[in-house]
Amino acid sequence: MIRVLLAEDQAMVRGALAALLALEADLRVVAQVCRGDEVVEAARRTGPDVALLDIEMPGMDGIAAAAGLRREVPACRVVMLTTFGRPGYLRRAMEAGAAGFLLKDAPSAELAVAIRRAAAGERVVSPDLALEALLWGESPLSEREREVLAAARRGGTVAEIAEELHLSEGTVRNHLSAAIGKTDARTRAEAARIAEERGWL
Repeated sequence: MIRVLLAEDQAMVRGALAALLALEADLRVVAQVCRGDEVVEAARRTGPDVALLDIEMPGMDGIAAAAGLRREVPACRVVMLTTFGRPGYLRRAMEAGAAGFLLKDAPSAELAVAIRRAAAGERVVSPDLALEALLWGESPLSEREREVLAAARRGGTVAEIAEELHLSEGTVRNHLSAAIGKTDARTRAEAARIAEERGWL
């Protein structure tokens, strides 16, 4: 019996996933959470073999939760399940220790197969998404450039971004300029959009 933890913030989707998995004789959902910051504690408490994590959740995103599981509950394998087929998300998820990456629009039969394969120690990734990730390569943004660009995406002036990140205004301008150049954008808004589409933010 493969024990599964579900982490999904939308109750209807979470319920549908649990119902689908309940149809499989060898799979058992042992925990359901709606927040990323509840994942590690739920895994410690219930001992799942596989955690099925959404990427975008309140409290903590699924990629950070996957990294937490790798540190705290290393025996638990992670499969990311997301609406967002962004190559940067795939790369970051794999770096965080995920064993699989599935899109929510994949056929439902693939879900149980992916969980079984992950539990068996295999990696499970959509071939199209893997190819796209290879084509885009790694994010060219430094960690600080990513932080500044993410703050810029939320709006606010250079002064407000500087205050939020405890940087000087000149440093913020330099990081924004570098991010604009690395994304081949014309403005910081366009740079943020491009970086988000590629999963770099």
